[in-house]
This record gives sequence, structure tokens and C-alpha cells, in this order.
Amino acid sequence: MFQKILIANRGEIACRVIDTARKLGVRTVAVYSEADRGARHVALADEALPIGGPAPKDSYLRGDAIIRAALDTGAGGIHPGYGFLSENPDFVDAVTAAGLTFIGPSAQAIRKMGLKDAAKALMAEAGVPVVPGYHGENQDADHLQAQADRIGYPLLIKAVAGGGGKGMRLVERAGDFPAALQSAQGEAATAFGNPAVLIEKYISRPRHIEVQVFGDGQRAVHLFERDCSLQRRHQKVIEEAPAPGMTPQMRAAMGAAATRAAEAIGYAGAGTVEFIVDASRGLCPDGFWFMEMNTRLQVEHPVTELVTGIDLVEWQLRVASGEPLPSRQEDLAITGHAFEARLYAEDVPAGFLPATGRLAHLRFPDHARIETGVRPGDTISPWYDPMIAKIVTHGATRAIALRALESALVDTEVAGSVTNVDFLIALTRHEGFGRGEVDTGLIARDLQALVEAAEPDPRAKALAVLGLAGLDDPTLRGGITLWQPLRRTIAWDGGEALLEVLGPGAARVTLDGGTHEIGYEGGRWWVDGSPRRSRIVNHAAGTSVFGGRSLTLIPLDPLARGGEEAGGGMTLSPMPGLVKAIFVEPGQQVAAGEPLAILEAMKMEHTLTAARDGRVAEVLAAAGDQVEAGAALIRLEEEEDA
Repeated sequence: MFQKILIANRGEIACRVIDTARKLGVRTVAVYSEADRGARHVALADEALPIGGPAPKDSYLRGDAIIRAALDTGAGGIHPGYGFLSENPDFVDAVTAAGLTFIGPSAQAIRKMGLKDAAKALMAEAGVPVVPGYHGENQDADHLQAQADRIGYPLLIKAVAGGGGKGMRLVERAGDFPAALQSAQGEAATAFGNPAVLIEKYISRPRHIEVQVFGDGQRAVHLFERDCSLQRRHQKVIEEAPAPGMTPQMRAAMGAAATRAAEAIGYAGAGTVEFIVDASRGLCPDGFWFMEMNTRLQVEHPVTELVTGIDLVEWQLRVASGEPLPSRQEDLAITGHAFEARLYAEDVPAGFLPATGRLAHLRFPDHARIETGVRPGDTISPWYDPMIAKIVTHGATRAIALRALESALVDTEVAGSVTNVDFLIALTRHEGFGRGEVDTGLIARDLQALVEAAEPDPRAKALAVLGLAGLDDPTLRGGITLWQPLRRTIAWDGGEALLEVLGPGAARVTLDGGTHEIGYEGGRWWVDGSPRRSRIVNHAAGTSVFGGRSLTLIPLDPLARGGEEAGGGMTLSPMPGLVKAIFVEPGQQVAAGEPLAILEAMKMEHTLTAARDGRVAEVLAAAGDQVEAGAALIRLEEEEDA
């Protein structure tokens, strides 16, 4: 076993690896960028070294700096986590050349699975079913159009070096193919430095089911499947294990195919073989096809750990240190059911835009497994993925595990940044998902209902008023002025209320045309005669009430005065980011919805469009500019002058 390892990553995965290393008595070295100097993974590690600036290319993608840090600290191996350099075969070669151990597969195995087209050809040779499509090297537009027409519509264009939904386009008609191809190739070139694409038949009711594999370079086992079908724009939202509706015959067929895939490339370490499944006729052994293999640990690996009782990071360290596979296939079994929800700092009503902000308050429930890289007071950085935590639950049955997930999400408290927690709660309460009727189109079909903002609970708002008044201490202190109850007007950004303190443990709040009687008894708040499962929390960003749908009131700052809000004529940056491209120039006429610029933030590109028809008056930013949230980028002429 290693005495010391370096973790070439950040955030929750670095913290996750540290937890297992500590359990095994292995010392850890963290690396960090300037933006992560005070990060949780830095605090948890035994040692930590800086490796560069906040941009990934200046730090976490600097293989030479990471290897030097490992050598300088005497680490024997490098754990890559996921993302960054985890699937970079050149980095693996450099690690090995430096006399260190890469805790993962060989560079050769990564290369074989690195390009989707070559991987599919290899899998077909190994007897693994692949989706009908075109995976050739000819990237001529006319040739690709002909191949698309041969395969038939609908179909998917995919970047061969892609991942995370980048460089992917759905094409439903032949006439839409040229524009979709150009768009996919452009995004692939920007994201991966490789514009090449492949074409695949689109499965009308697809499910995304993946199989966890583990090899020692000679033989491999599978640790059963995970269903990752609950996706939005090809990004996973909630994962579960095992897959609902899975049959023993289907599980055996998929497991055997995944094991063949791993053994065909001499795979060592943890990996995931992803399949697309046709759910239109149920789960059938002849209805699944290979999509790709992720040659690393997956974000969603905790659900597999909970249903198998296996610590996959421990297995990684043991196998990388020279041990054989810890278990045989017949030793592995599934117990119960598990879910994982990805809690992100993102503005759901604004179209799931990544958000930033300082986590003024952060509290997780004790009745769930929480994997996080942040703490109260940390800032969600614009440089990295805005994940706050993974919330993972396990139960004897799927229904029990799902209700546990709902409860854990309700009991999660975040303030200081907007999050997707209400969206996740809505998903756990979705009737079809509750029945296990899931496919990759579920969220898109029901998106409006899932993101619909509920009217704020007036009773929760009344409790928040107490917090704004400094009366969040359950022991309410009464006050008397001229023999009358203490009365105060409490104002916040967006409203005001009349607060009357009636005596110890009693208050009345009048707001939005209603009056609410509040008390505290038996360890909980009571509003209008009914007990509430609520917590009032005062923090730097305002006052929040948690329990059910969270609600935050921001105190009104009497000094905050500003000019007119930007109207439809001004395009503002919705978040901090890098201006990748500007498509317009002064004097140009644009139509509503026309692309104006591309902003890159948190590893994603966001196209900013014109809010109305008009003529460009000013371009206030240039490609390459780093801008803050709210920065003015493009101004259209006033409507009466346009």
C-alpha cells in the first residue's frame, strides 16, 4: 500500500479520496490554485502545495507542476479524481516516466477509449453491441450528410472527443443537418480542440444505464448498473442503483458486455461502461448498445458503493499498489437501493444558469451521505463547476430510498447563492419518476411543472420577519411601550410587514393582507395554531426559513440607491465569465433571439441573444475579456430611435 499519494484534483472528489486514504493510513497531498487557497480539500489533506492561477489551464491542467509537487513531497502515486487530467493519456505517460504510479488505467487503455468512433469499432470487435451509425474518419460535410441520410432521422451528431453534452446536436430532419453539423463541430473545436464528429441513430425513448467495472489489468468484474436517465441537456441530475425495472437476464447481459469491454483493453482500476437502452419495449437483453467508456471514477460512484458495500476508492488504491482484484464476480451482490442528487449553485428560473456567491449558511442533514468540497463561508467560484454537494441516500427498497432523498433535500440548508434544491425536490415528487417510469426525456417533457416557482408560503414569510427583527431566538422577548404591545414595521427587498410582539413566546405578523399568530412551544414554531417543521436562520445575506421550500428575505439597505435598471436594450453578463466571442458590431441590425455573444463560465458556454429587434449602438466588450456578473456587453439603440 502507498505511504503517501497526491490528489490531482479539487472539490468534493479530492475530499472523497482523502477520506478513504485516511481510513487506510495513507497520507495525502493536495494541490490548489490561487482561487482554492482556503478550500476544504486543502484543509483536509496532510500537505498542500500551490500550483498556479485560478484558471484550470494555469493550475489543475498543469501536469508538469502536479508531477513536480508529487516528487517534492515524496508521494508514491497520483490519484486523478475525475475531470481535469483524469483521462489524459499523455499525463499518465508523464507520471509513469517520473517513476510515480498513476492510480487508474494505463495510458494505452485510455487512448483506446478516448475517441468515441475508435472505441465503438473496438467494442464491435469485442462483441459488445453498438448503436447503428457512422464512426469513420471522413469529416467532409457532404459525406457526413450522405451518411446521416443513410442512417435515417432522428439522429445525433456527437463530438468524437466529447463529454458532458458538448459538441452534441439532435437532428430530426435532413434539412437541419448542415447547420447542426457546423454548430457541433464549432463547439467541439472550442471545448476539446478536435472538431471531428460521429453520427448515431437516435433512440426515441432512451434510457442511460451504465455499468461499473473494475479491473486489475488482466481480469475484470462488474459491480452492477446505475440508471442515469434523469438528465437535462445531457447532464445527469439524479442517479440511482439498481436501475428500475431491471431483469436478471438484462443485468447479466449488460454486465457480461461491460466486462468484455474492460478486458478487451486490459483495463486496470475503476471505470464505467455506458449504454443507451431502448425503453420503448421494456428492458430487453437485445435492446442496449455501447455509448462510451469513462476510464475513471464517476461522479455518481457513491450509489454503487451503497448498494454493494464496496469502497471503490479503496479498491483503486489497493489495485494500483499491486494487489489483485479484491473480490470475484460471484462474491458481489446488490443490497437495497440508492439515489444521488447533484446540488448545484444555479439559477433554475433563469434557465439553469450557473451561479456564484458566498455560502453565508450551509447545513446538511445527518440522515444522508453528503459529499462536498465546500464549507459555510466558502465562495462558489466562477472558475470551476458550481457543484455544492452530492446528496446520497440508501434504503431497503426504491420507494424508501427515494423518500429518504426527498427528506434529505428538504433538510438541506443553503443561503448566499441560489441553488437547484427546489427543482431536485420536485423531481423526487414526480409521479412518473416515483413509479420508475424514467427516460432521458422526462425532465424536458415536464420541465415547466418542475421549475414552476411556487408562491412563497405566507407563514414561512411571517417567520422570516421575526428573523429580520432579530427575534429568531425561540424565546421571544416581549416589550411594552405605553402599555401597548411593541409594534414595528419590518422592511425587506420586496415588501414590508407589521410585527407586534405580544409577550414571551408570542408575536403577530401582518403582511400581504393577512395576519399570522406565531408562538414557540415544544421545541418548534407554531403559526396560526399549527406546528411548523421550520428553522429560522440569520446570516450575512439576510434571513432564511428552512423546512419545505426555503425562503430568504434580504434586508432593505437604505443606502442602496441606483440608476434605472437595464432594459431590453442592454445585454448584461448573467454571471462572471470569459467572453469567448462577439457576433455583432455597431450599426448592425439584429432580430429578437439572434445570438450576440458567447460567454464561457463554469466549464460551459452560454449564448447571449438579443431581447428584441434593434440596431447595435455599442459593443462594450471584446473576445477574451473577463467580465463580472451584471457587466454591460452590448447596447441596442433606444426603441424609438432604432
